[in-house]
Parts: sequence; structure tokens; C-alpha cells
Amino acid sequence: MSGKIVILPGDPDDNNRDYLPEAIKDSKLVVNENGNNSQVYPERLKEYKEKIIGDQEDTWYEYVPASYDGSRKVPLVVGMHGGLMTGWGQAIYTSWTLVADREGFIVLFPSAGLRKFWIVDCEADKLDIAASPREDGIYINMPPEQPEDNHDMNVILELIERMKQKYAIDEGRVYMQGMSMGNMMTSQIVRYYGHLFAGKAGSGGPSSPGLLFDRNDEVINRGGPLAVWQTRLEHDITPPHFEGDTEYVVRRNREYWQRINGCRSLPELKVIGEDNFAFYKGEQADMVFRDVKNRDHGQTFDDAQLVWDYLFSGSRRTEDGRIVHDASISPRKGDDFNIVLMAGCDRAYVNNRLVTMSGPAIKRQKLKYHGLNGDSIVRGEYLCVPVSFIAEVYGDGAGVRADHEGQSAELTLRDGRTLQFARGSIGCVVDNTVQAMLCEAVYVDGELYAPIQWVSQRLLNLTASTCEDVLYITDHYAELSKNMAHLIRDEIFG
Repeated sequence: MSGKIVILPGDPDDNNRDYLPEAIKDSKLVVNENGNNSQVYPERLKEYKEKIIGDQEDTWYEYVPASYDGSRKVPLVVGMHGGLMTGWGQAIYTSWTLVADREGFIVLFPSAGLRKFWIVDCEADKLDIAASPREDGIYINMPPEQPEDNHDMNVILELIERMKQKYAIDEGRVYMQGMSMGNMMTSQIVRYYGHLFAGKAGSGGPSSPGLLFDRNDEVINRGGPLAVWQTRLEHDITPPHFEGDTEYVVRRNREYWQRINGCRSLPELKVIGEDNFAFYKGEQADMVFRDVKNRDHGQTFDDAQLVWDYLFSGSRRTEDGRIVHDASISPRKGDDFNIVLMAGCDRAYVNNRLVTMSGPAIKRQKLKYHGLNGDSIVRGEYLCVPVSFIAEVYGDGAGVRADHEGQSAELTLRDGRTLQFARGSIGCVVDNTVQAMLCEAVYVDGELYAPIQWVSQRLLNLTASTCEDVLYITDHYAELSKNMAHLIRDEIFG
């Protein structure tokens, strides 16, 4: 590390509701919209305008940290803005310039021109949407038939070459990251020219599956493997022409790079706070999937920091074209302790390894029904698992001591405390004291079940987070997100 990150105080402008207020440029104004936070306009961010390709004038921004002196080669990051934004907008809405100050790399922020929309590929049956004017009268330019004729891609590739001539750039450490339409453009560029980069990352704006797979479900790709990072947002709604099936789009975008990079084994999972990570090892290159709990479309302010520390900092392309993963600043490693369960499944993911339980996890509802004239109210839903599994993951190794034909069971925790459960009782005897659980123990198919969430939280001070019938237990604050729950359902237990 060559420098220190310093966030400068800004002047909040909470009354400004413009998408990218022009008043921010060259000012100390900052805005915050549901977590999409901006920083003070960086003093070292320089604007350039020139006719790069043809007669159209293009604009771009360069950020060179104070530590750069040209004495050694440094990485280059290309930051791609979203639709209706600008290169300087991507600079202030991310932490790329701050991480560049710390690490000493250079950042290029291209702009999409007066359109403020990148020229992206479009499926044949979506061309009418691409050619239609928006309410503000702006047309999204029609994509050319051949990628070699795409003005925006050609400008970006030419700018990268100019950066290599202007600065001491490590050609094996060129990366690209984009947000929303910038993510779509990033994905498009590396599908054609991925061999020029060591890694790509993006937040929001997944690509249409029809651009990724042909009618025979084969991947459409000319660029080859590279280190890949995908950030999704739990409440994000993909563009309208995806017809609302966000789960399908997210899954197919992930599957696309799993195939190209040769990610064949199950991922290691890490949930810390609202950040949900799945780390994939690939035969050709690694991949990271990140979903952010309780976030809408956009990018988190620390997304750049996470991309760099977990992936880009340790990924490079060798002279013979291979992707090599050295030690990154933050290791791509799952939680040291986790238990993942899903209703109806007899398997569990324990410390990132699949194990089989003696019976499937079952969802049990706590009902209020007295005084409701036959009606009922659900006051809670909890996953119950065989007591034998609780003894396996939390016990002292002695197993379960059963009584009453298996309808009563006792086990000893690793710390020496004894627990006794009985069919139909919400009470658990803990070291000869009675404690009420979240729901009663049940007897199913010869197995006694108890709520593992209660044991984990109440007795062991662990975190247990549930989303869409998936339960994630770990030893620190964690909030399981929707897209991660889908990943677990499809890839871990599917």
C-alpha cells in the first residue's frame, strides 16, 4: 500500500432529486439516495475531450494518485458509468479514486457522450425497444451488426492503449468495472475482448441471457476466461425487457461465467452484515458473486474497495495469456463457521461442506388460534432439524441419549451444558432449568426434531438469518439475502 484513504467532508444536498446533479461537478456537494452515496469531487480528477474515433468528440476522465511517479508499472482500472450518468459521475459514486490513493493504481472513467447511454448489443426481438425514444426524447443508439463497428467499444479500447502509452501501465493488470448499463457494457467488452483484461466486475445491470447463450444453450464468447465479480442488489429490478424474471436473469449471468471460467465445484459462502458472498474456484479463473441485502439498483460506495481487495488485487494475466490468482488483500474464503439449511432438504452445508442429516429440515409455524373463532395467526416460522444433527454440530461427541421410544432426547453441548427435548413440548431443560423455545419439539418419521435457530441464538449467541426457507447460521452479524438464498437453493441443495 502506498497511501492512506481519506474521505473529505462534503456539503449534503438532500433536497436535490436529480439523478446526477450537475452542481456536484467541481464542488463539495454530496448526495445520498438509499445508500448510493457520492464523495466530494476529487481534486486530481482531470477531464479530457477529443475526437478519438471519427468526427464525434468524446469525453473521459483520468485519475492519477499523488504517489504515481512513473518509476514502476501500476495497474489500470476502467470505471464505466451507468445510463444517464458520466465518467465523473462514476468517479464520485464509487470509492475507486480512494482505493487508487491507497494502492497507487490509475483509473480511467470514460463518458458515453451526449447520449449518456452506452451502445450495447441487443437481441433481435428487442431492437424495437432500443430504437424507441425515451420520454425525454433521447434515443438509445442502435447497436451495429459487427462489434468492430461499435463506436463506444472502439473508443474505450483506444483510450486504454493511450493510457498505456502515457503512463507506466502493467499490461497484465488491466481491469474494468461498471454499474448498471456500465456493467452491461463491461460484460459486452470482455465477451469480445476479454483477453485484454485480467478481471471484470459490475454491479446491477446484468446482461440479457439471449446475448450470453445461443439456441443450443452454448455460451457466446470470443474473449475467453478472466477473473469475474458480480454484485447484485436484493431489491434490484432488471430492465423491463427481461419481463420481470430477475431470478432467471441473475442465475443465467452467473452460470455464463461459471462455464467459461471452469467453476465446477461448490462455492464457499461468506455472509458478513448485509454482504453475501459466494467464492468460486475456477479451472481457468475465479469468480465472486455478491448480493447485498436490502439494497435497490445501483452500487454500494464500498463496491470498488471490495472488488479490489478480494479479487483484482490478486489477479493478473500472464504474457502467455493465462489468468493467475496470487494472494489478494482479502482472501476469497468462506466463513470459518457456518451452517446452511433449507426446508424440505435432508442435506446441510456445514463449514462449506455438504453433509447429510437423518431427516429433512421441516418448517414449523407458531400459531395463535385461541379466541379467533377457528381462525389462526402465524406468529413465527422456524426450521426444525433432527436432534441428532444438533448433537452432531454442537454436541460433545457423545451423541443423543433417547428415551420413550425416541420421543424424548438428551444431549450435551461442548461446553458441558445438557439439553433435554420432548415431543410436543416448547420447553427445553437446560442444566435442570426450563426454558421456552421458539416452537415445540415434534416427532416425525421416528425422529425427534427441535428448532435449531433457538439453540443457536439463545444458547450459543450465534446469528441465525432466514430468507425464503433458507437458514444461515454463523458466529457473527449476518443477514441472508434473497439472491444468495436462490443460489443456495439451486447450487448447494439443487
